[in-house]
Amino acid sequence: MFKAQKQYLSSIVMASIGAVLFSGKAIIIKYAYRYGVSPEALLALRMLIALPLFWCVYWFVSRNNKKPALSKTDYLKLLGLGFIGYFFSSYLDFLGLQFISVGLERIILYLTPTIVILISYFFLHKKITRLQWYAMIVGYLGVILVFLQDAGSKGENAWLGTLLVLGSACMYAAYLIAAGEMVNRIGSMRLVTYATSVSALFSAIQIGFHEPSALFTQMPQVYWLSLVNASICTVIPMFLVMLAIQRVGSSVTAQAGILGPLATILMGWYFLDETMTLMQVFGMALVVAAMWLLVRNRETITN
Repeated sequence: MFKAQKQYLSSIVMASIGAVLFSGKAIIIKYAYRYGVSPEALLALRMLIALPLFWCVYWFVSRNNKKPALSKTDYLKLLGLGFIGYFFSSYLDFLGLQFISVGLERIILYLTPTIVILISYFFLHKKITRLQWYAMIVGYLGVILVFLQDAGSKGENAWLGTLLVLGSACMYAAYLIAAGEMVNRIGSMRLVTYATSVSALFSAIQIGFHEPSALFTQMPQVYWLSLVNASICTVIPMFLVMLAIQRVGSSVTAQAGILGPLATILMGWYFLDETMTLMQVFGMALVVAAMWLLVRNRETITN
């Protein structure tokens, strides 16, 4: 009994730490932009540094587990999943962060579960319950409040940044839906590692066409920030979250992820001198409450 409680608490701590570290990604990107680096170069540096780290983690996790061989169709699916879920989604996010606050960016991305529900409704003809509609309405009202805060200080750029990050969330939601079948068959860590490899490939191709020399001509601070982004804000939190999911399930892990938006807004205020108003905090609270309601009642909703 005590051992089970200890494992449960440790899993919650891992999921919470993972959510906070994930949130630090936007802070690192904002810092890097101060040194004149382009989104294309920053994304390529992040993915190329993260790639060997992901493979090391994958080897460590799966060294004693035999997985089924992949077919040509599987590789083609992984190519598509890696493109939309890890390359294109990340690229839109990096572009959007040039124009909006880290708080608004994180809150928009936090709405990904609602986008999954909407895509499933319009394209897969799945029903949306009354509770889900209420949660989504509350969540999007919260985003509007935070957006109004950004629009007041950043003007028309807030529209562009919001649309780019919303596009990022839509791409990742599409990835989650498309990856559902493959996750169960080939394993989550294997899927993430292969999809990350595809993303690194496309990132390298993109910077090759855009500005190849940008990988080697950045200020030292950009390389250090990219290392932190790839390791502490990407690989390590993903590993922690996956361990938590294996131990206590995705629903409980997602509830711990509520710390993410709060941590982002606080870090944006502390490290980037971004404003933190009552409207922004209230908007964030609406989004967090809506997502908690969706996750908390996931089993009831899907039955």
